[in-house]
Amino acid sequence: QVQLVESGGGLVQAGGSLRLSCAASGSMFSRYAMGWYRQAPGKQREFVATITSGGTTNYADFVEGRFTISRVNFKNTVYLQMNSLKPEDAAAYFCNAPRLGGGYAFPWGQGTQVTVSS
Repeated sequence: QVQLVESGGGLVQAGGSLRLSCAASGSMFSRYAMGWYRQAPGKQREFVATITSGGTTNYADFVEGRFTISRVNFKNTVYLQMNSLKPEDAAAYFCNAPRLGGGYAFPWGQGTQVTVSS
């Protein structure tokens, strides 16, 4: 079964940058679209960005050009470069493979915490 391991979170000042990584086990990674999602305390998990197997990207409106999702298939890894971070970006960030019919392909990982100080 595929396991997802997120890393790269931390504490950063507003306006700063972080690069998140999501490493997936298994040999089928390149076939899946992958996405980043986040969940702040007391809020529902929300979509941040997705990237298809072919590299087409899509972002939530709140990203406003500040984040970039990318993937390196031979490393089974998807990245989220986050620039110009705002306090409202603080959340636990998760990756997964969204299914076309809804839901997600893999069990959720532990996530990586992003904290942004003002």
